Amino acid sequence: MKVSMDTTAEANPPAETGAPEPTPEEWAVLSPFERLAFRLVWRMNRGRWKRFWTFCQRTLGAGWIHVSTYNLMRVSGLEHVEAAERSRPLLLVANHRSFFDMYVVSTVLFRRTGWRKQLFFPVRGRFFYDTAGGLFVNLLMGWWSMFPPFFAGGDNPKVDQREFDKFSMRLLAHLCREGVGNVVGFHPEGTRNKGADPYTYLRPQPGVGRLIKDARPQVVPVFIAGLGNDLPKQVLGNWRGGEPVRVHFGPVLDLSDFYGRRDSVRTYKEIADFCMSKIAELGEQDRAARALESKRDALSAPADASRASS
Repeated sequence: MKVSMDTTAEANPPAETGAPEPTPEEWAVLSPFERLAFRLVWRMNRGRWKRFWTFCQRTLGAGWIHVSTYNLMRVSGLEHVEAAERSRPLLLVANHRSFFDMYVVSTVLFRRTGWRKQLFFPVRGRFFYDTAGGLFVNLLMGWWSMFPPFFAGGDNPKVDQREFDKFSMRLLAHLCREGVGNVVGFHPEGTRNKGADPYTYLRPQPGVGRLIKDARPQVVPVFIAGLGNDLPKQVLGNWRGGEPVRVHFGPVLDLSDFYGRRDSVRTYKEIADFCMSKIAELGEQDRAARALESKRDALSAPADASRASS
């Protein structure tokens, strides 16, 4: 399939200084609807539009998530995020068990930190960029921040769009390299872990390692637990009593030992494994805290029963 230069120029949104542009060959692998969807969301993630949608995300989006979780929310390590440099982008690497992981993390950042920020969450292009329903969910749930898209991964990859993913990776690296206040949320596991044990993890994918080595952002590990995938149940649990939602932030990672190594899948995989190990360390801190909490509850139960009987 070929696209004329005139068609490509029409499809491309206006460029920002220094931002990469897709080549005609990369545009050509997308369907007309996918090109339209990408053009729309890319524009919404630039300039005044991005500032407007970030305002909506900070007020309306974070507001309803806070109302739905405030009784259950437990946050630790936020001082590590506060200690990060404000002049450089921040890459949050987190485990992935719920559709709502990064929504909750973004709410914590918006409500508990005061510095200017704008969020980007790379997603699978399937559904979010090839259907009208996907665009609606991106607006309703993410205020257009589910960006940029990757088409050739996941359980049902669109391998014909692999060429466009090269551009998405260049764009994502640009967002991680430049842009005061840029916060990028990334799941090294690549997809949701559907296992029952919150302290087990899928094998991390090398893509996050390549991104880190290329862009060299500040990297903060995050462990998230207690969220489900049933939205009504999750919201009602805030008042009826549900599992606490725990968000643990770790210190900014020192990845300097990896930067001098040659570019290779092995290096990317080692960086990904290192990031995942730091997420797992936060998970073990959560496991220990939960065990201590359960022990305290067990010890206090007889005393509570005795007071009730008297």
